[in-house]
Amino acid sequence: MIQPLIYLLVWTTAAGGKTIGGISRGEFVAYYLVLILVNQITYSQANWTVGDLVRYGQMNRLLIRPLSPFYDTLSSELAGKVVYMIFDLPIVLVLALIMRPEMHATLRNLLAFIPALLLAWALRFFWGYWLALLAFWATRADALLSLQDSLVFLLAGQVAPVGLLPGLLRTAAEILPFRYMVGFPVEVLTGQVTHLGLVTGFAVQAGWLALALALTALLWRLGLRRYSAVGG
Repeated sequence: MIQPLIYLLVWTTAAGGKTIGGISRGEFVAYYLVLILVNQITYSQANWTVGDLVRYGQMNRLLIRPLSPFYDTLSSELAGKVVYMIFDLPIVLVLALIMRPEMHATLRNLLAFIPALLLAWALRFFWGYWLALLAFWATRADALLSLQDSLVFLLAGQVAPVGLLPGLLRTAAEILPFRYMVGFPVEVLTGQVTHLGLVTGFAVQAGWLALALALTALLWRLGLRRYSAVGG
């Protein structure tokens, strides 16, 4: 939560009593408070454990179970969300009372937010999962997860709303999958997305998710063929 809180303070201080890129101080508050929750909901801590299971032979005990090891990772992922929200929701509510966000959410935005959030979580989870599966071939696969987190920080609306990014970064954010892991559902709920942008965003989310699912299935199949460990 630290990084979004820092940029919440930076942008609200910079805005003061005026607007930046058409966004007022209260709208910056609303944007970053929603972003804090969305970032925690979509963040996949469980993917960081997959590489350790492969490297240390602990995948063995999961492979002999009647369910795929994928479900073990998924159950840890969902359990983590419950723990995160227990701490995050009270903090966000207190900040909302103190800083008075300006929300312009319509019924359309509220209805579109739920599928946008679910697709964002699925995209971030499976994109990280196929990166984690590279541990079958490389001992430093976790470095790619760190790179993903850095790109999410830069391009997914955490440093600044995507609309305020300079030209090249904004273009990259609109094309690459990272914005659609965090920033897109935030923009949907806070009313920063047009009808065309909403349709386009869902299409891009679905396209990148399909690729992530395909890579996950392929790497899992190929990885198991070369996996070997004693004990575990």
